[in-house]
Amino acid sequence: MSFSLPEAGSRRARAGRINRQVKQPLIGVLATQGAFAEHVAALEAAGASTRLVRTREDLEGLDGIVLPGGESTTMTMLMERVGLLNPLREAIRDGLATLATCAGMIVLARQITDGMADQRGLGLLDIAVRRNGYGRQVDSFESPLNIEGLDGKTFPGVFIRAPLVEKVGNVKVLATLDGNPVALKHGRILALGFHPELSGDLRLHREFVRLAGTHP
Repeated sequence: MSFSLPEAGSRRARAGRINRQVKQPLIGVLATQGAFAEHVAALEAAGASTRLVRTREDLEGLDGIVLPGGESTTMTMLMERVGLLNPLREAIRDGLATLATCAGMIVLARQITDGMADQRGLGLLDIAVRRNGYGRQVDSFESPLNIEGLDGKTFPGVFIRAPLVEKVGNVKVLATLDGNPVALKHGRILALGFHPELSGDLRLHREFVRLAGTHP
């Protein structure tokens, strides 16, 4: 799988630096709320160092960040309360490699079609999503996914209260389920509507570690 640099370019890319490999990238996992422990385990098994991110200071020195599953409204509210929301938005906009899963995808989305009027997110990914679009907890399921560029084997997609992507703008769709996008890429952002950290398959985490380890 090949993840390209941001189409618009980050500040670091615009500065004209040559790509360099980081021996062991440091990847933060947003830990204000949600299922972050499994991501930490998967990232470390894939060769990264990790740091739990709860404040703006925790963003310093990161090569990448994971926005995990959880409750999107609570996640954004807590980030705003501790002054993390805007610094995180700026870091991702500037090219910080980002893996967003389930609720993390909702937090990144430009539009939440069933969100509350005052719900604020990062608004960095040009998609419209509907929360719990595949049903609630009791409707959880697993489905094999053909993800573009991920060798020839299907990936076990674990869907738990998954968001439904209803509209796609300037992003690349890597995988669909019943015609609906479930894996998307834009520059150094990878957004998934499922939970790779619960699949027992490290391939997507390895690819993200590789992406985070390449600095523009």
